[in-house]
Amino acid sequence: MVNNARKTSLYILNTLDQGNQTLDNILDEVLSPHIFFSKKDRALLQAIVYGVLRWRAKLDWIIDYFSKTRLSQIDPKVMNILRIALFQIIYLNRIPVSAAVNTSVEMAKSVTEPYVVGFINGLLRNASKRYQQVLFPDVNKDPASALAVNKSFPKWMLERWLDRFGLEETVLLCDAINTIPPLTVRCNTLKTRRETLLNRLKKDVEKVECTEYAPDGAFFSHPKKSIPKMKAFEEGLFQVQDEAAQLVTFLLNPKPGETILDACAGLGGKTGHISQMMKNRGKLIAMDNNTKKLHRLQSEMARLGISMVTPLTHDLNNPGGDKSIKKFDRILLDAPCSGLGVLRRNPDAKWSTLEQDLIRHAKRQATFLDNLADQVKPEGLLVYCVCSREPEENESVIKGFLNKHKDFAIEKNPDGLPYKARSFLTGNGYLKTFPHLHNMDGFFAVCMKRAK
Repeated sequence: MVNNARKTSLYILNTLDQGNQTLDNILDEVLSPHIFFSKKDRALLQAIVYGVLRWRAKLDWIIDYFSKTRLSQIDPKVMNILRIALFQIIYLNRIPVSAAVNTSVEMAKSVTEPYVVGFINGLLRNASKRYQQVLFPDVNKDPASALAVNKSFPKWMLERWLDRFGLEETVLLCDAINTIPPLTVRCNTLKTRRETLLNRLKKDVEKVECTEYAPDGAFFSHPKKSIPKMKAFEEGLFQVQDEAAQLVTFLLNPKPGETILDACAGLGGKTGHISQMMKNRGKLIAMDNNTKKLHRLQSEMARLGISMVTPLTHDLNNPGGDKSIKKFDRILLDAPCSGLGVLRRNPDAKWSTLEQDLIRHAKRQATFLDNLADQVKPEGLLVYCVCSREPEENESVIKGFLNKHKDFAIEKNPDGLPYKARSFLTGNGYLKTFPHLHNMDGFFAVCMKRAK
């Protein structure tokens, strides 16, 4: 009998292969409150899905070694069944090999022909006994090809990183991305203090500690219940937010009483942080082109006890915004991007992102900046950030913007950044964070000031 966790894992991976939904969206649907999963099944489901996505290339190399059929000729649904089984065999040592094989064979019976079920059964039984004998490419002969298999990344990504960082640092970066990241939250200082929050969380998690650089952040591990069911969450005492994302709001340095625009607000992670730094006083416009996201943002602000946010549906591909507000003291553009800085949290982007996408994202990012520039007051600030470490979406976008808008200049010594985090600033005033160096997501951010 196949349990719901494995069946649902297969559904998620198959849906991802169709290419029209992100992993986050699928998980929101599958793990919605009205669909019951035991704590054990939920943990297994997430371990399988994230594990297969993290190690897909390595799993495929092993499948190819034992398969007499070319991978390109194997049905994608069958490939996902093989990946799910192999991941459990290799990486989940608490699951018996027989259980991993038998449940995968049972799943196969509902999606493919009997002779294919036999192929799956034979391959998995053979691989389970001999996978440790599989030879992998030699990193000394062809580093990009070797790491593409051993660390499980698209070769084009590794070629870029090897060129920029060298072999040793690229290996460290890959290892950090393939590590399960900590759960990071930000204390809602409108309602409590960090020390009080940590004490509240201790009964719900195995371990909790302060973030090193963000003054309102905390890490925790092994929660005893899902985050939405924690009393501290229900009371609005924290938001889930990576430490790097928290630093971006300090770079913006919002003040009470100001008029501020969160230009791509999404679900409101940074909106909530901006509001608490403004002490819930002033005017904050949360803009997004997705009305459904803004509805969820409004619910999130209510949970946090925030009343100062006004939602605005607008597509930044088009100039203009709220005509009643001529200028903003500060604008935050958390621009849509490739997401290659958050692969440890979103491993599906490894396989859905193409190198040519970087140029497409960069063009859109430049358009958004151009359409926001005139909304900034004289001596106002415009902060640009992306969860990507790729130059096309980072320095290239900013250089293009500054060449076009001579009335803006980078603030190389921004006021609001916490003292310890100032080490992340380059001489050019760029804020850069890395998973392998700082145990946080890979972000790029810059603060630009408009002239008088």
